[in-house]
Amino acid sequence: GDIVLLAKPVTLTEGDRVTLTTDVPVATDGTSKPEKLLYAVSLPPVHGQIEHINYPGVPISSYSQLDVVPQKVPDVHDNSLGAGKEALR
Repeated sequence: GDIVLLAKPVTLTEGDRVTLTTDVPVATDGTSKPEKLLYAVSLPPVHGQIEHINYPGVPISSYSQLDVVPQKVPDVHDNSLGAGKEALR
């Protein structure tokens, strides 16, 4: 089926942390199994990293819809100067 991905920019300032929810990345693939969707981080945040709450401090390069729904995937700013508008791609 067709894959549809909607992603909103996330803005973080020094030291901020935002947990990804289905308001930020949401995708459908035309099947009845959205929990099997896997997101790949093709362009990591400039001033931080995407993590899984079970492994704080460790950047991840992919996560699933099952991680997003229960809010287990934060985007963490690294405290460097400036804010970054992060778009999940």
